[in-house]
Amino acid sequence: MGTAKTFMLLAALTALFMAVGYLIGGVLGMVIAFVVAAGMNIFSWWNADKIVLRMQGAKEITPETSSPMLRTFAGDVARMAERAGLPAPRVYIIETPQPNAFATGRNPEHAAVAATSGLLGSLSREEVAGVMAHELAHVQNRDTLTMTVTATIAGAIGMLANFALFFGRERAGLIGSIAIMIFAPMAAALVQMAISRSREYEADKRGAEICGNPLWLASALQKIERGARASINMAAERNPAMAHMYIANPLNGRGADNLFSTHPATANRIEALRRMAADMGVSSETADAPRRQAGPWG
Repeated sequence: MGTAKTFMLLAALTALFMAVGYLIGGVLGMVIAFVVAAGMNIFSWWNADKIVLRMQGAKEITPETSSPMLRTFAGDVARMAERAGLPAPRVYIIETPQPNAFATGRNPEHAAVAATSGLLGSLSREEVAGVMAHELAHVQNRDTLTMTVTATIAGAIGMLANFALFFGRERAGLIGSIAIMIFAPMAAALVQMAISRSREYEADKRGAEICGNPLWLASALQKIERGARASINMAAERNPAMAHMYIANPLNGRGADNLFSTHPATANRIEALRRMAADMGVSSETADAPRRQAGPWG
């Protein structure tokens, strides 16, 4: 159901792009704008992992990394990737007290996952496993590609909307051009957010299957929600367009499941994971296991 919804939303975004292009400059204007915007975004897609990781200040964890904790963390991610049938991704750490994580890369063979130091410092090893399994699910579901496609189309719509005031008056009139300039990018952003929220639910489900315990991820989401409200992720604040990539909103931690949120409400995600745990026969005692220690390595 989530995949079908994603394709429907992508179709709606494409239809919006076509309509705006036609209203502004007819078929020729639409094609020219699309070629320019697509070229810019294809370059970004091809180098998406490098661009995103650099913007977020991420540092790769290698066998030469001095911290045993970080090397163990990278090993855990590699083992879960093997369990999911994925190539081992590159693993990064971001120095910020806010607990969070994200995945990037154009395909599983060029994937990278990143966690914040706040995530490793405030969650148990089991909870961290749940979070990174969620990110591996994004890689397996090729969500990074999906979000790149939506960004390409949404970016093209924004470009066309800016053209509206100068080149669209003959077709749409001054008021119509202003309306297009304001509402077309807004509509594109809403569809983009809806796709992001849809993929989060799918990644929660698959991530719970990869780590083997939905309650680990449910417990992690509770702590991440509190941590996101209590601390600031400066790299994310400087680049708010990247917010949808994180497992939880890094900008303010508020999770209302509405049109203007990039993520589903945390309470809704936790409830879905608890229902999944019940279906899997995971006991409530297991839910308390990740809370036995303050951090992943005691």
